Amino acid sequence: MEKTRPTPENGNGAAYWKANLRLVGICLAVWFVVSYLFGIILAQPLNAIRIGGYELGFWFAQQGSIYVFVILIFVYAAIMNRLDRKFDVDEQ
Repeated sequence: MEKTRPTPENGNGAAYWKANLRLVGICLAVWFVVSYLFGIILAQPLNAIRIGGYELGFWFAQQGSIYVFVILIFVYAAIMNRLDRKFDVDEQ
């Protein structure tokens, strides 16, 4: 099966960018929940839970969000590579 490059003429360009923007939106939502909600807004209720001797709200604000951000980078790169191959815009 031959892949066609995404262009405005064949409609693949719109599908590629729609998938790309959807992925970015999901990553931003995860980032918001972890950094803002867990680290700031919900820090007090989460502090009732302890991990390794530290309160969970404090852990998210100090270290947990950093771990999640690094994981998000790798997940984004992997999914974008798959998306690029699907739409035949990957680098050789």
